[in-house]
Amino acid sequence: MAAKYQQVEHELIHRIRTDQYSINDKLPTETNLIKEFNVSRQTIRRAISELERKHYVYKIQGSGTYVTDWHQNWNQKKSNKIIGVITTHVTNYIFPEIISGIDTTITDKGYSLILGNTHNNHQRERNAILNMLDLKVAGLIIEPTQSALPNPNIDLYMKIKELNIPIVFINSSYSNIEAPVLRMDDRLAEYELTNLLFEHGHQRIIGIFKVDDNQGYERMNGFIQAFQVNEIELSKSHVIMYQSSDHFSQICDNLNIYMKRTDPPTAICCYNDQLAIKIISYLQKHEVDVPADISVIGFDDYSMSRYINPRITTAIHVKRQMGIDAANQILSMLSGNTGKSITYHAHLITGQSIKRIKYNN
Repeated sequence: MAAKYQQVEHELIHRIRTDQYSINDKLPTETNLIKEFNVSRQTIRRAISELERKHYVYKIQGSGTYVTDWHQNWNQKKSNKIIGVITTHVTNYIFPEIISGIDTTITDKGYSLILGNTHNNHQRERNAILNMLDLKVAGLIIEPTQSALPNPNIDLYMKIKELNIPIVFINSSYSNIEAPVLRMDDRLAEYELTNLLFEHGHQRIIGIFKVDDNQGYERMNGFIQAFQVNEIELSKSHVIMYQSSDHFSQICDNLNIYMKRTDPPTAICCYNDQLAIKIISYLQKHEVDVPADISVIGFDDYSMSRYINPRITTAIHVKRQMGIDAANQILSMLSGNTGKSITYHAHLITGQSIKRIKYNN
């Protein structure tokens, strides 16, 4: 006689195969399944775990368990000469240059490129990976989605590993997935940017960092480290943390609290140039001049930032070179070699968005 978890597992498989639960349908909650089958929570979890392992369901943290496209057989045939590239964005910011570097390199070697765009959303990441597996891609270049948070798609990464599909991560990585990663030295670069502000006399500084990805987390740590190393009192400065889902108005509301103080900040460190452009525009609309009234720095050397006034002081993201290197890494791994991680140093560009001041307590 089958164990209790197997009885539950077999019944749920029957319901999935007979379309009582369709693809992407949400399964009943643990509590409801416990009541229906009159078994323990441990039994239900064991049954669901087996369904995950057999690619019948997938989990989304905080949402529930869903039916996956169980018809697919990703082991059925050899992979195509296609490299899958999954990034948080595709058509804007630094990503066109990264993708261009990848495309040029793999095309020269007879491979084609297919793109997936997650919009920094885990469900979109899941859909993109499933699409890549359906297409039997030869390799994957992935920018992790919300890399500082727990990833609900680990089951798919385990499947990729099981299928021996090489992965290269760009910009960040997942701590529990072993794969080469190509990233900027975000902490050091932000440390150097903050030091640049110190050299210009600034000590009351606002740092605004996105903290649901590792890049933002590292940049925030570099900002704080600069104060510690230089023995500058951090209490007169402040950090504003936000997530991808937060509206820009929330950041502005938090910034306004400090701007209205009797000792307002003299400079702002932004998570990236995209945010810096928005902050400068917001300040200018409220008749705050950059850099006369306040200095602003960004990160990444976004091409559009070169055409705004004032030009932003920033750190150079290597973009196209990262794309070329990522493509070469994946091609090397497809030839049987071990991939290698690369960390790039970000050189600084001093624009017109910062002003030298005489610090006054």
